Amino acid sequence: MTLPIWMYFIVAGIFVSAFMTLRTAKEERETENEWIEKEGEVYIKRIEDERERRRGIS
Repeated sequence: MTLPIWMYFIVAGIFVSAFMTLRTAKEERETENEWIEKEGEVYIKRIEDERERRRGIS
């Protein structure tokens, strides 16, 4: 039983699409983690600045 050539292209397209989806999801996850880390650093800096300000007042 042989399949038409276009069926091989369809199957190959499905695999390529799945690969691209996984690759894009990984890149988005990495970008999101970088953004979260950067925002966390900003938050911690604000807390440290506020502590220093309060120590200066006392």
